[in-house]
Amino acid sequence: MTTVHEPAVPATASAEELSVWPASTAEPRPGDLTVGGVALAEIAGRFDTPVYVLDESEVRRRCQNYRDAFPEAEIHYAAKAFLCRAMAHWVEEEGLGLDVCSAGELELAVAAGFPPDKIVLHGNAKTPHDLKKALWYGVGRIVIDSPSEIARIAAAVGPDGHQKVMVRVVPGISAGGHEKIRTGTEDQKFGLSISDGYAQHAIARILDQPQLELTGLHCHLGSQITDVKPYLSAVRRMVGLMARLRGQHGVVLEELDLGGGHGVAYRPGEQTMDLTRLARKVRAELTEACAAAGLTVPRLIIEPGRAIAGPAGIALYRVVSVKHTGGHTFVAVDGGMSDNPRPVLYGVRYAPRLVGRRGSTTLAPVTVVGRHCEAGDVVAADVQLPDDVGAGDLIAVPVAGAYHLSMASGYNLVGRPPVAAVRDGRARLLVRRESLEDIRSRDVGL
Repeated sequence: MTTVHEPAVPATASAEELSVWPASTAEPRPGDLTVGGVALAEIAGRFDTPVYVLDESEVRRRCQNYRDAFPEAEIHYAAKAFLCRAMAHWVEEEGLGLDVCSAGELELAVAAGFPPDKIVLHGNAKTPHDLKKALWYGVGRIVIDSPSEIARIAAAVGPDGHQKVMVRVVPGISAGGHEKIRTGTEDQKFGLSISDGYAQHAIARILDQPQLELTGLHCHLGSQITDVKPYLSAVRRMVGLMARLRGQHGVVLEELDLGGGHGVAYRPGEQTMDLTRLARKVRAELTEACAAAGLTVPRLIIEPGRAIAGPAGIALYRVVSVKHTGGHTFVAVDGGMSDNPRPVLYGVRYAPRLVGRRGSTTLAPVTVVGRHCEAGDVVAADVQLPDDVGAGDLIAVPVAGAYHLSMASGYNLVGRPPVAAVRDGRARLLVRRESLEDIRSRDVGL
């Protein structure tokens, strides 16, 4: 009988393994990773687990990358990926605008001192409260997503008021990493279609409202897009619509918002969006399409969210138990689907790593699972971890800065984790842990 052993691996992380971690990540001692000059084990000890770690320098670096790639464009950070007051402050200092999808996101941004005129309000079902807050604060633009919003906004603004608006158009382009995050096609809830004429009809109605200033068109194709081609197709279709609007109404729109959705790698070796290539190709396509249509090139707007926040964040969990059953090894941690629903929603795959100590040089296949009462509560399926992983160990999950805490729930009433920022060897709390007292105080019945 032949015994098959798992291959021995170096005890220290390779450059490839760390390729999806923040640029500041280092390993001063085997297994002891630092981010922003702070040991992850130190953060877990200070703030307990689960905890999210956000590298401020990585956030700022990624904002600067967008400014460098699109110097002529407006860059708006998509707050839905992750928002706190510090995050709003960082992106504003780096010269970015902000797009929000609710009165809550808007309120938090304004509380952080973010200029309202640099904020855009999105949403397919904006409530009266959302619109009231947006008009009260004086947001820069409201993106109209349905015909009913036109009359509602016009009435709220009043005959003597003024509000800049855009129209979200469905260009009929399928792109994105999962069917649930493809938003440029006809069969989903966002925007107004070009093909059936709803977009054109809505635009005509807006132009009849003197208090509404139509500044441009908006589209968003989806998320986790790594191919440039869908954006080029969108440019052609949007410019084509702009040309028809000029012919029909004599209006020349000044802005074109191509949304975001730029893909990032969650595991080493995965494809990412080449930002420099995207900018070069989009710029050339926009210039050529406008020249062919006899249009002035509109001001470009780009809305990255995940591509800025995602790779800057790490989730830290403590191992609670290790179970060998049915030929599988399950490593259970103290968090899970209440602080990160993405694996169960989209089947997302991560590359977790043992941190805080030097593990065995022999790797074993395991599935990292959460603490919640669902079989689908899986943090990372079929991954390799040292075969001596055990209760009390720390597991770090990179690329955890976007759509983790922002999508967190109250399932099993375990409380949402805190967020700690790291920079230049210091760690500080940005968002505190949701406590049992928080949970009790919201329940006012009996």
